[in-house]
Amino acid sequence: MRRATKVRLYPTVEQERFLRGQFGAVRFVYNKSLEVMSHQYNRHGRKLSAKHDLKKVLPVAKRNPRYAWMKEYDSMALQQACINLDRAFQNFFAGRGRYPRFKSKRRGTQSSYHCTNVEVGDNWVKIPKVGTIKARVHREIFGSLKSITLTLSPTGKYHAVVLVEDGLSEPVKPHIIIEDAVLGIDLGISHLLSDSSGHQEPNPRHLSRSLKNLRRKQQKLSNTEKGSRRRAKARLLVAKAHERVANARADNLHKLSRRMVDENQAVIFEDLNINGMIKNKRLARHIADAGWANLVEMATYKADRSGKHVVKVSRWLPSSKTCSSCNHKVKAMPLEVREWTCPGCGEIHDRDINAALNIKKAGIQHLLAEGLSVTARGDLRKSDSSVAVGETRSLAA
Repeated sequence: MRRATKVRLYPTVEQERFLRGQFGAVRFVYNKSLEVMSHQYNRHGRKLSAKHDLKKVLPVAKRNPRYAWMKEYDSMALQQACINLDRAFQNFFAGRGRYPRFKSKRRGTQSSYHCTNVEVGDNWVKIPKVGTIKARVHREIFGSLKSITLTLSPTGKYHAVVLVEDGLSEPVKPHIIIEDAVLGIDLGISHLLSDSSGHQEPNPRHLSRSLKNLRRKQQKLSNTEKGSRRRAKARLLVAKAHERVANARADNLHKLSRRMVDENQAVIFEDLNINGMIKNKRLARHIADAGWANLVEMATYKADRSGKHVVKVSRWLPSSKTCSSCNHKVKAMPLEVREWTCPGCGEIHDRDINAALNIKKAGIQHLLAEGLSVTARGDLRKSDSSVAVGETRSLAA
């Protein structure tokens, strides 16, 4: 399996000057390629490929005195800029993203990719044409080194993402699963998540708690003159405030995903259309602040490394308005209803915990359909259709 480790870098003044030039060269190749592709299509109707057409032009461009300065930087990093642009166009045509935009040195994270002549030591990282850079390698890195990606955050911090192939075989996921070790998760806003065991994780609301501070610092930034030193200082304060919010959110989600993967054999999520839900103007900020997509992604890759199962059930599952005890389905369940009584059996349900129980049931049926076995009440539930149907009835009883 391949593993990525992010370490902090502490370059010297000369190395920092070179790295900023490296990021600028990568950004220039990306933007120039995007300009050429857009111009050729809009003016002549000709479609170019950044990966196959423009990537071949780089050695020719370096022989031009106008672009000879690109020889100072790693050629693999420049070629990767064309590959990244090609991937951006693929995502656009597949409907996974918008039309590629020009990169700015004042917006977003700067990066460069290196895959040749790279090394990692106990407290250093070696990059082509830069040499050895001091680093804080906080964990052991073992395996075959594949690549190193350098990044510069908006707050001015340098990092290296070290990708290695550990040489270990992928853990075998269990074929026999204990029902008590299956956890259904219902994601929400009032609570970050509610699980089938009855636990409800409070929503930290990292962004909402920091809005007052962010607005004050953003207002100070707006009142400064463009290009001034005061504006540069104010921009850095805003970037640091946003970085603290992002770090706090990521730390909380990492801990949650690690706990749910370590304590269970299978974790069941609902396959929510998060991109569509974010278009709701009233809930967009709260959904983005919760980080649902990041939580599911973290739990998925951690489960793969640990040999656990992650299942996503259909988003059209009526999990909230179906009784988890008798399967009675009510006609409507408005969002303001947080607790309801089943007309069929009289059971009183918390809306989110009831949904988590129904998500767990659907996830178990999905595991059975994949040919796995689930133990329930001391018996072994098989994956054949007859037993699965019988167990479905017993679960509904």
